[in-house]
Amino acid sequence: MYASYFGLRQSPFSIAPDPHYLFMSERHREALAHLLYGVQGGGGFVLLTGEIGAGKTTVCRAFLEQVPANCRVAYIFNPKLTVGDLLRTICNEFHIEVRNKGPGPATIKDHLDPLNEYLLASHAQGQHNLLIIDEAQSLTTYVLEQLRLLTNLETHERKLLQIVLIGQPELRQMLAQPELEQLAQRVIARFHLGALSETETRQYIAHRMAVAGRSGPLPFSAAALARIHAMTKGVPRRINLLCDRALLGAYASDQREVSAAVVERAAREVFDAPAAPAPAVRATRASRPWTAMGLGALGGAAVLALAALVLWLWPGLLPANSASAPGAVPAPAVATTAPRPAPTEIAPAAPATQSTAPQAMAGELPLQTSLPPLAQLLASETAGWRELGPMWGQPLAGEDPCTSALGQGLQCFRTARMTPHGLRQLDRPAILTLRLPDGAARVLITRLEGDAVILQAGGRRWRVALLTLVGAWRGDYATLWRAPPGSSGRVGTASTGAAAQWLDQQLTRLQTAGQLSIQAASATARLQAFQQAHGIDGGGKVTATTYMQVNRLSGVTEPRLITTP
Repeated sequence: MYASYFGLRQSPFSIAPDPHYLFMSERHREALAHLLYGVQGGGGFVLLTGEIGAGKTTVCRAFLEQVPANCRVAYIFNPKLTVGDLLRTICNEFHIEVRNKGPGPATIKDHLDPLNEYLLASHAQGQHNLLIIDEAQSLTTYVLEQLRLLTNLETHERKLLQIVLIGQPELRQMLAQPELEQLAQRVIARFHLGALSETETRQYIAHRMAVAGRSGPLPFSAAALARIHAMTKGVPRRINLLCDRALLGAYASDQREVSAAVVERAAREVFDAPAAPAPAVRATRASRPWTAMGLGALGGAAVLALAALVLWLWPGLLPANSASAPGAVPAPAVATTAPRPAPTEIAPAAPATQSTAPQAMAGELPLQTSLPPLAQLLASETAGWRELGPMWGQPLAGEDPCTSALGQGLQCFRTARMTPHGLRQLDRPAILTLRLPDGAARVLITRLEGDAVILQAGGRRWRVALLTLVGAWRGDYATLWRAPPGSSGRVGTASTGAAAQWLDQQLTRLQTAGQLSIQAASATARLQAFQQAHGIDGGGKVTATTYMQVNRLSGVTEPRLITTP
């Protein structure tokens, strides 16, 4: 309802765990690192706990994007099960056939025998098996003990089943019980996810607003942001609920900035506190009761009926001068679904530069239900570099295209741990390695719009769903970035030299423009603040991704994966 009023393409504060809105605070990054460490270890249990709404499921989804290619995952999100139900669910998740060996329903042994056979067979094939149980505080002590017994199957080096338990703080108390001491001793990594700090709360709000399309300053006053943190205690889900209602309240009151008073009223509504007396109803939107337009006292059917009437009469409900208000957009008579926006940076970004190579519009290509066949893709990374170079306006010749790139002011970048969220963040065409049933091959990703991507190989282009791509892509990623002016050769992680000096000049400019969350006094502090704000795990050292993100914000001419509408 309020999206276009605040210059947004969609509501930024949905409580659904949308990966497009993933915000990785320092605590979330530590939680993710513990999960990844547990998977790479020798097996056993990994424990992730946190308060309700702290972001445990969001971290888990980010974790699932980064599990190794040889890891098979079973995910259980409703653990209020008996031992038999749990074993049936695990077998279903791993696609294990269970045969009843006797009269009546299948027994626990009927499930355990094929499960053990499956774990041994998959280990022989070099596969690892991971069981994730969300809301694990709902498990009974008896079921938890059965889970411990599942980890008894092991080799000399590792256990054949790794189990991740995700739950609320009481899960830690459960594992501290004497009867679960054996299970507690098998926990190889544990982390408790705390709430956001006040600074992280501001960054979180700015991040979600930017992803939803906001390009200017935040529509929250400093006092309002402080009250939001105080009332929500830094819990992301509570922040979402409060900010969503506060934006609706400001919209209903025709205010371009959310004040602390609006936040107070919103908190009384969403946190079920006593409401303030409603103002008198008048003809204009600015003076109507803001809390859901006075719907709080109506029954469910009446609310639906009134909502339908509001949509039908909507054009007539807008004030006569609403179209002329700065930044206002008249609401359409029929609601439409906006395309999913590309995540942008936490701070307002400079306008994205246009790609130097022509890119096919997603609508020009039919959406395919499968990936291109192996024979039509690129056989080597070298072929990918040579096809990627012209997008930067530079042909990459020779046996080593990356050496050729150095002579033209470009740098190669490779990683094996890229995620779909990272594609949007770095926002540049790249070479991806796909693992298809008949072999591995490379393909270029040249465009990303909503949930569809444009792939390219050998001059051919295909439009496929992002989920289709993720099914065959395990994170292998290679791209180019433009080196700072005045630098020569490969730009490393040194904090001195022409490249480092240019980097600090750009960070200083971003700080002056208010695009850093703090006012840093030194180059190191500015670098750390920038990396923290943009989720870069650099530890205060200069990284290639730092240069790429600064290039993006500073308007350096590079091709883009996403075209801003």
